[in-house]
Amino acid sequence: MYRPSEETGGKSQCTACPARAKAICGVLTGDDLATFGALGRHRRLARGQTLMWEGDAADSVANVISGVLKLATAGVGGDEQIVGLAWPADFVGSPFGAACGCSVTALVDSEVCLFPRATFGPFLDDHPEMERALVTRAFADLDKAREFQAMLGRRSAGQKVAALLLAMADTGDVVFLPMSRQEMADLLGLTIETVSRQLGRLAGQGLIDLPDRRSVRLRRRDALEAFAVA
Repeated sequence: MYRPSEETGGKSQCTACPARAKAICGVLTGDDLATFGALGRHRRLARGQTLMWEGDAADSVANVISGVLKLATAGVGGDEQIVGLAWPADFVGSPFGAACGCSVTALVDSEVCLFPRATFGPFLDDHPEMERALVTRAFADLDKAREFQAMLGRRSAGQKVAALLLAMADTGDVVFLPMSRQEMADLLGLTIETVSRQLGRLAGQGLIDLPDRRSVRLRRRDALEAFAVA
């Protein structure tokens, strides 16, 4: 089982990393992978612990190994606005900007592979295949962000909740919710009362089960998908 140690170099762990195949470093092999792994260090984050703060100097970047991180900015009134989620194999941080564009905080106990910008940048310069992978990931993330913003603008509250559940479910039918009801509301631009009401409505329609506050079971996935895009 993959058990990297706290704040240690990643050289010996890269080949066993469960996220590597889908991460930007998945394009590396052999000595290149070992060299890259040696640049980073594994870091465990407890639920609620912040890895990066909005506006701070962008001096590090990271690959998510396990868990879920939220990306958030300060709203006009100073309230937190969740702008995205980072899952295993996702890349977080600002590899080119001077400051962090958002705060990055663990929603559940998580683990990342952290790289200093001072060494990450030169490595990219010498390995164009990984630079291309990073650019490809950035464009994919931008497309997802655009789709998400469009979804917020044209879907009903129930459809927004359904779409979020489907996104978190991926290919499985049991969803572990890394977010509280309030965090779901913040992400979807709804109130916590609306989120709770819509979850109850979906359950009442037989589309989902709510066994506890932290999990959802999709009972009729096809019907939920059809509802989310209707």
